[in-house]
Amino acid sequence: MLRGKTAVVTGGSRGIGESIVLKLASMGADVAIIYGSNTALGEDVARRCREKYGVKAVSYRCDVADFETVRQTCGKIKEDFGGVYLLVNNAGITKDGLVATMSEKDFDKVLDTNLKGAFNMIRHLSPLMIRGREGSIINVTSVSGIMGNAGQANYSASKAGLIGLTKSVARDLAPRGIRCNAVAPGFISTDMTANQTENNLLKLIPLGKMGEREDVAQAVAYLAPAKYVTGEVLRVDGGIAM
Repeated sequence: MLRGKTAVVTGGSRGIGESIVLKLASMGADVAIIYGSNTALGEDVARRCREKYGVKAVSYRCDVADFETVRQTCGKIKEDFGGVYLLVNNAGITKDGLVATMSEKDFDKVLDTNLKGAFNMIRHLSPLMIRGREGSIINVTSVSGIMGNAGQANYSASKAGLIGLTKSVARDLAPRGIRCNAVAPGFISTDMTANQTENNLLKLIPLGKMGEREDVAQAVAYLAPAKYVTGEVLRVDGGIAM
């Protein structure tokens, strides 16, 4: 379904991002894997994509919050892959705390990575999509950006901003044949949520359990080639935000 097309995934070396990369590779996509710091993890995911699925896979270390670094990295991706069909903005961090005591540094850091990072990637890769007259952008937001979450003013604000960015980019780029959608995970079993299995919020999930990383990857797999879907926010949350 994606054979011969290139997908770029940020935060692709671990967690949800790793599952997304492997899912896209299983669909035949060549993958550019963006990671923040752990080179060994990034290279391992790329190796598994090549060996298991026979696709081209290259990992790139990049701080998505840095506009110039993203520009340079996207230039390398262009040199290595030529065009880009799919961009998945998955990179994200948390620095939780009560808003009354949250530091400016912690607020800015989360917004810079989660929201500005997505803008930086879209800004530098969308011209390649425009040139090819087709493309798909998927932003990984969160139900925290829909319903809010105590102790996560910075995270919720960044994820709500991603939803607004998604809808604006969808309108901007639709005339060029490029779609932009978002996936909004709820509580997903990852390292980030490892300590939340007894959290009272879990009792509010209608399906009564946490989701798996593959559930989010499957949503991305649906949206990536969905030619008549744009500006949509697809919740993967067990019903918690309905």
